Amino acid sequence: MKILSVFLLAIVAVEGHYTFPRLVVNGKTVEDRDWLFTRQTKNAQSKSGIENPTSGDIRCYSSTTAPQIATVPAGASVNYISTQQINHPGPTQYYLARVPAGSSAKTWDGSGSVWWKFASTMPYYDANKQLVWPAQNTYATHPAAIPANTPSGEYLLRVEQIALHMASQANKAQFYISCSQINITNGGNGTPGPTVSLPGAYRSNDPGIQVNIYNLQPDAYRAPGPAPWQG
Repeated sequence: MKILSVFLLAIVAVEGHYTFPRLVVNGKTVEDRDWLFTRQTKNAQSKSGIENPTSGDIRCYSSTTAPQIATVPAGASVNYISTQQINHPGPTQYYLARVPAGSSAKTWDGSGSVWWKFASTMPYYDANKQLVWPAQNTYATHPAAIPANTPSGEYLLRVEQIALHMASQANKAQFYISCSQINITNGGNGTPGPTVSLPGAYRSNDPGIQVNIYNLQPDAYRAPGPAPWQG
């Protein structure tokens, strides 16, 4: 019986993990197969998250680049299909990094202080007085709009969902990440910022990473990273 119990716990642990292999633009899934515009992540099979926020994997967690680049208009809503239910509580955040001149979104690695955040979700109490985040227990990340004043050009689009169910311990928050290769069209002349490096923007003891969510008021949570740029 003990062996069976351990086996069942292992199954539950795996089922609680997920990846984000397909990009959604304005409510439409633009990838007709996994990892077409989105870079395949190292956890494509294991579905496990990253626990060390200072690791190089915190940028895109990618094992390969994607074969194509998606066209996304400035101002569009973006989100991702999840392979499993996003049942772990925690914020969803979106970042962009503009590809340097002379490089391609198909090959650029996203290094340097080039990433800026444009969206981050906050928790609230549900009907049972439980702390939850938008889109929790669904099969897609919460959508966010790319600011309309974002300059046109090729970018890496990064989504992260930070699972905080064990985050009261150091390096026990779990980061679920994907990066897509996109070309933003019909953009504006804004100057997005502040920009940060990934890794570099996060520390293990940041209050939004090491936190006891079971003793937290919704408006007291502070997500890691820079403030979102609104355009």
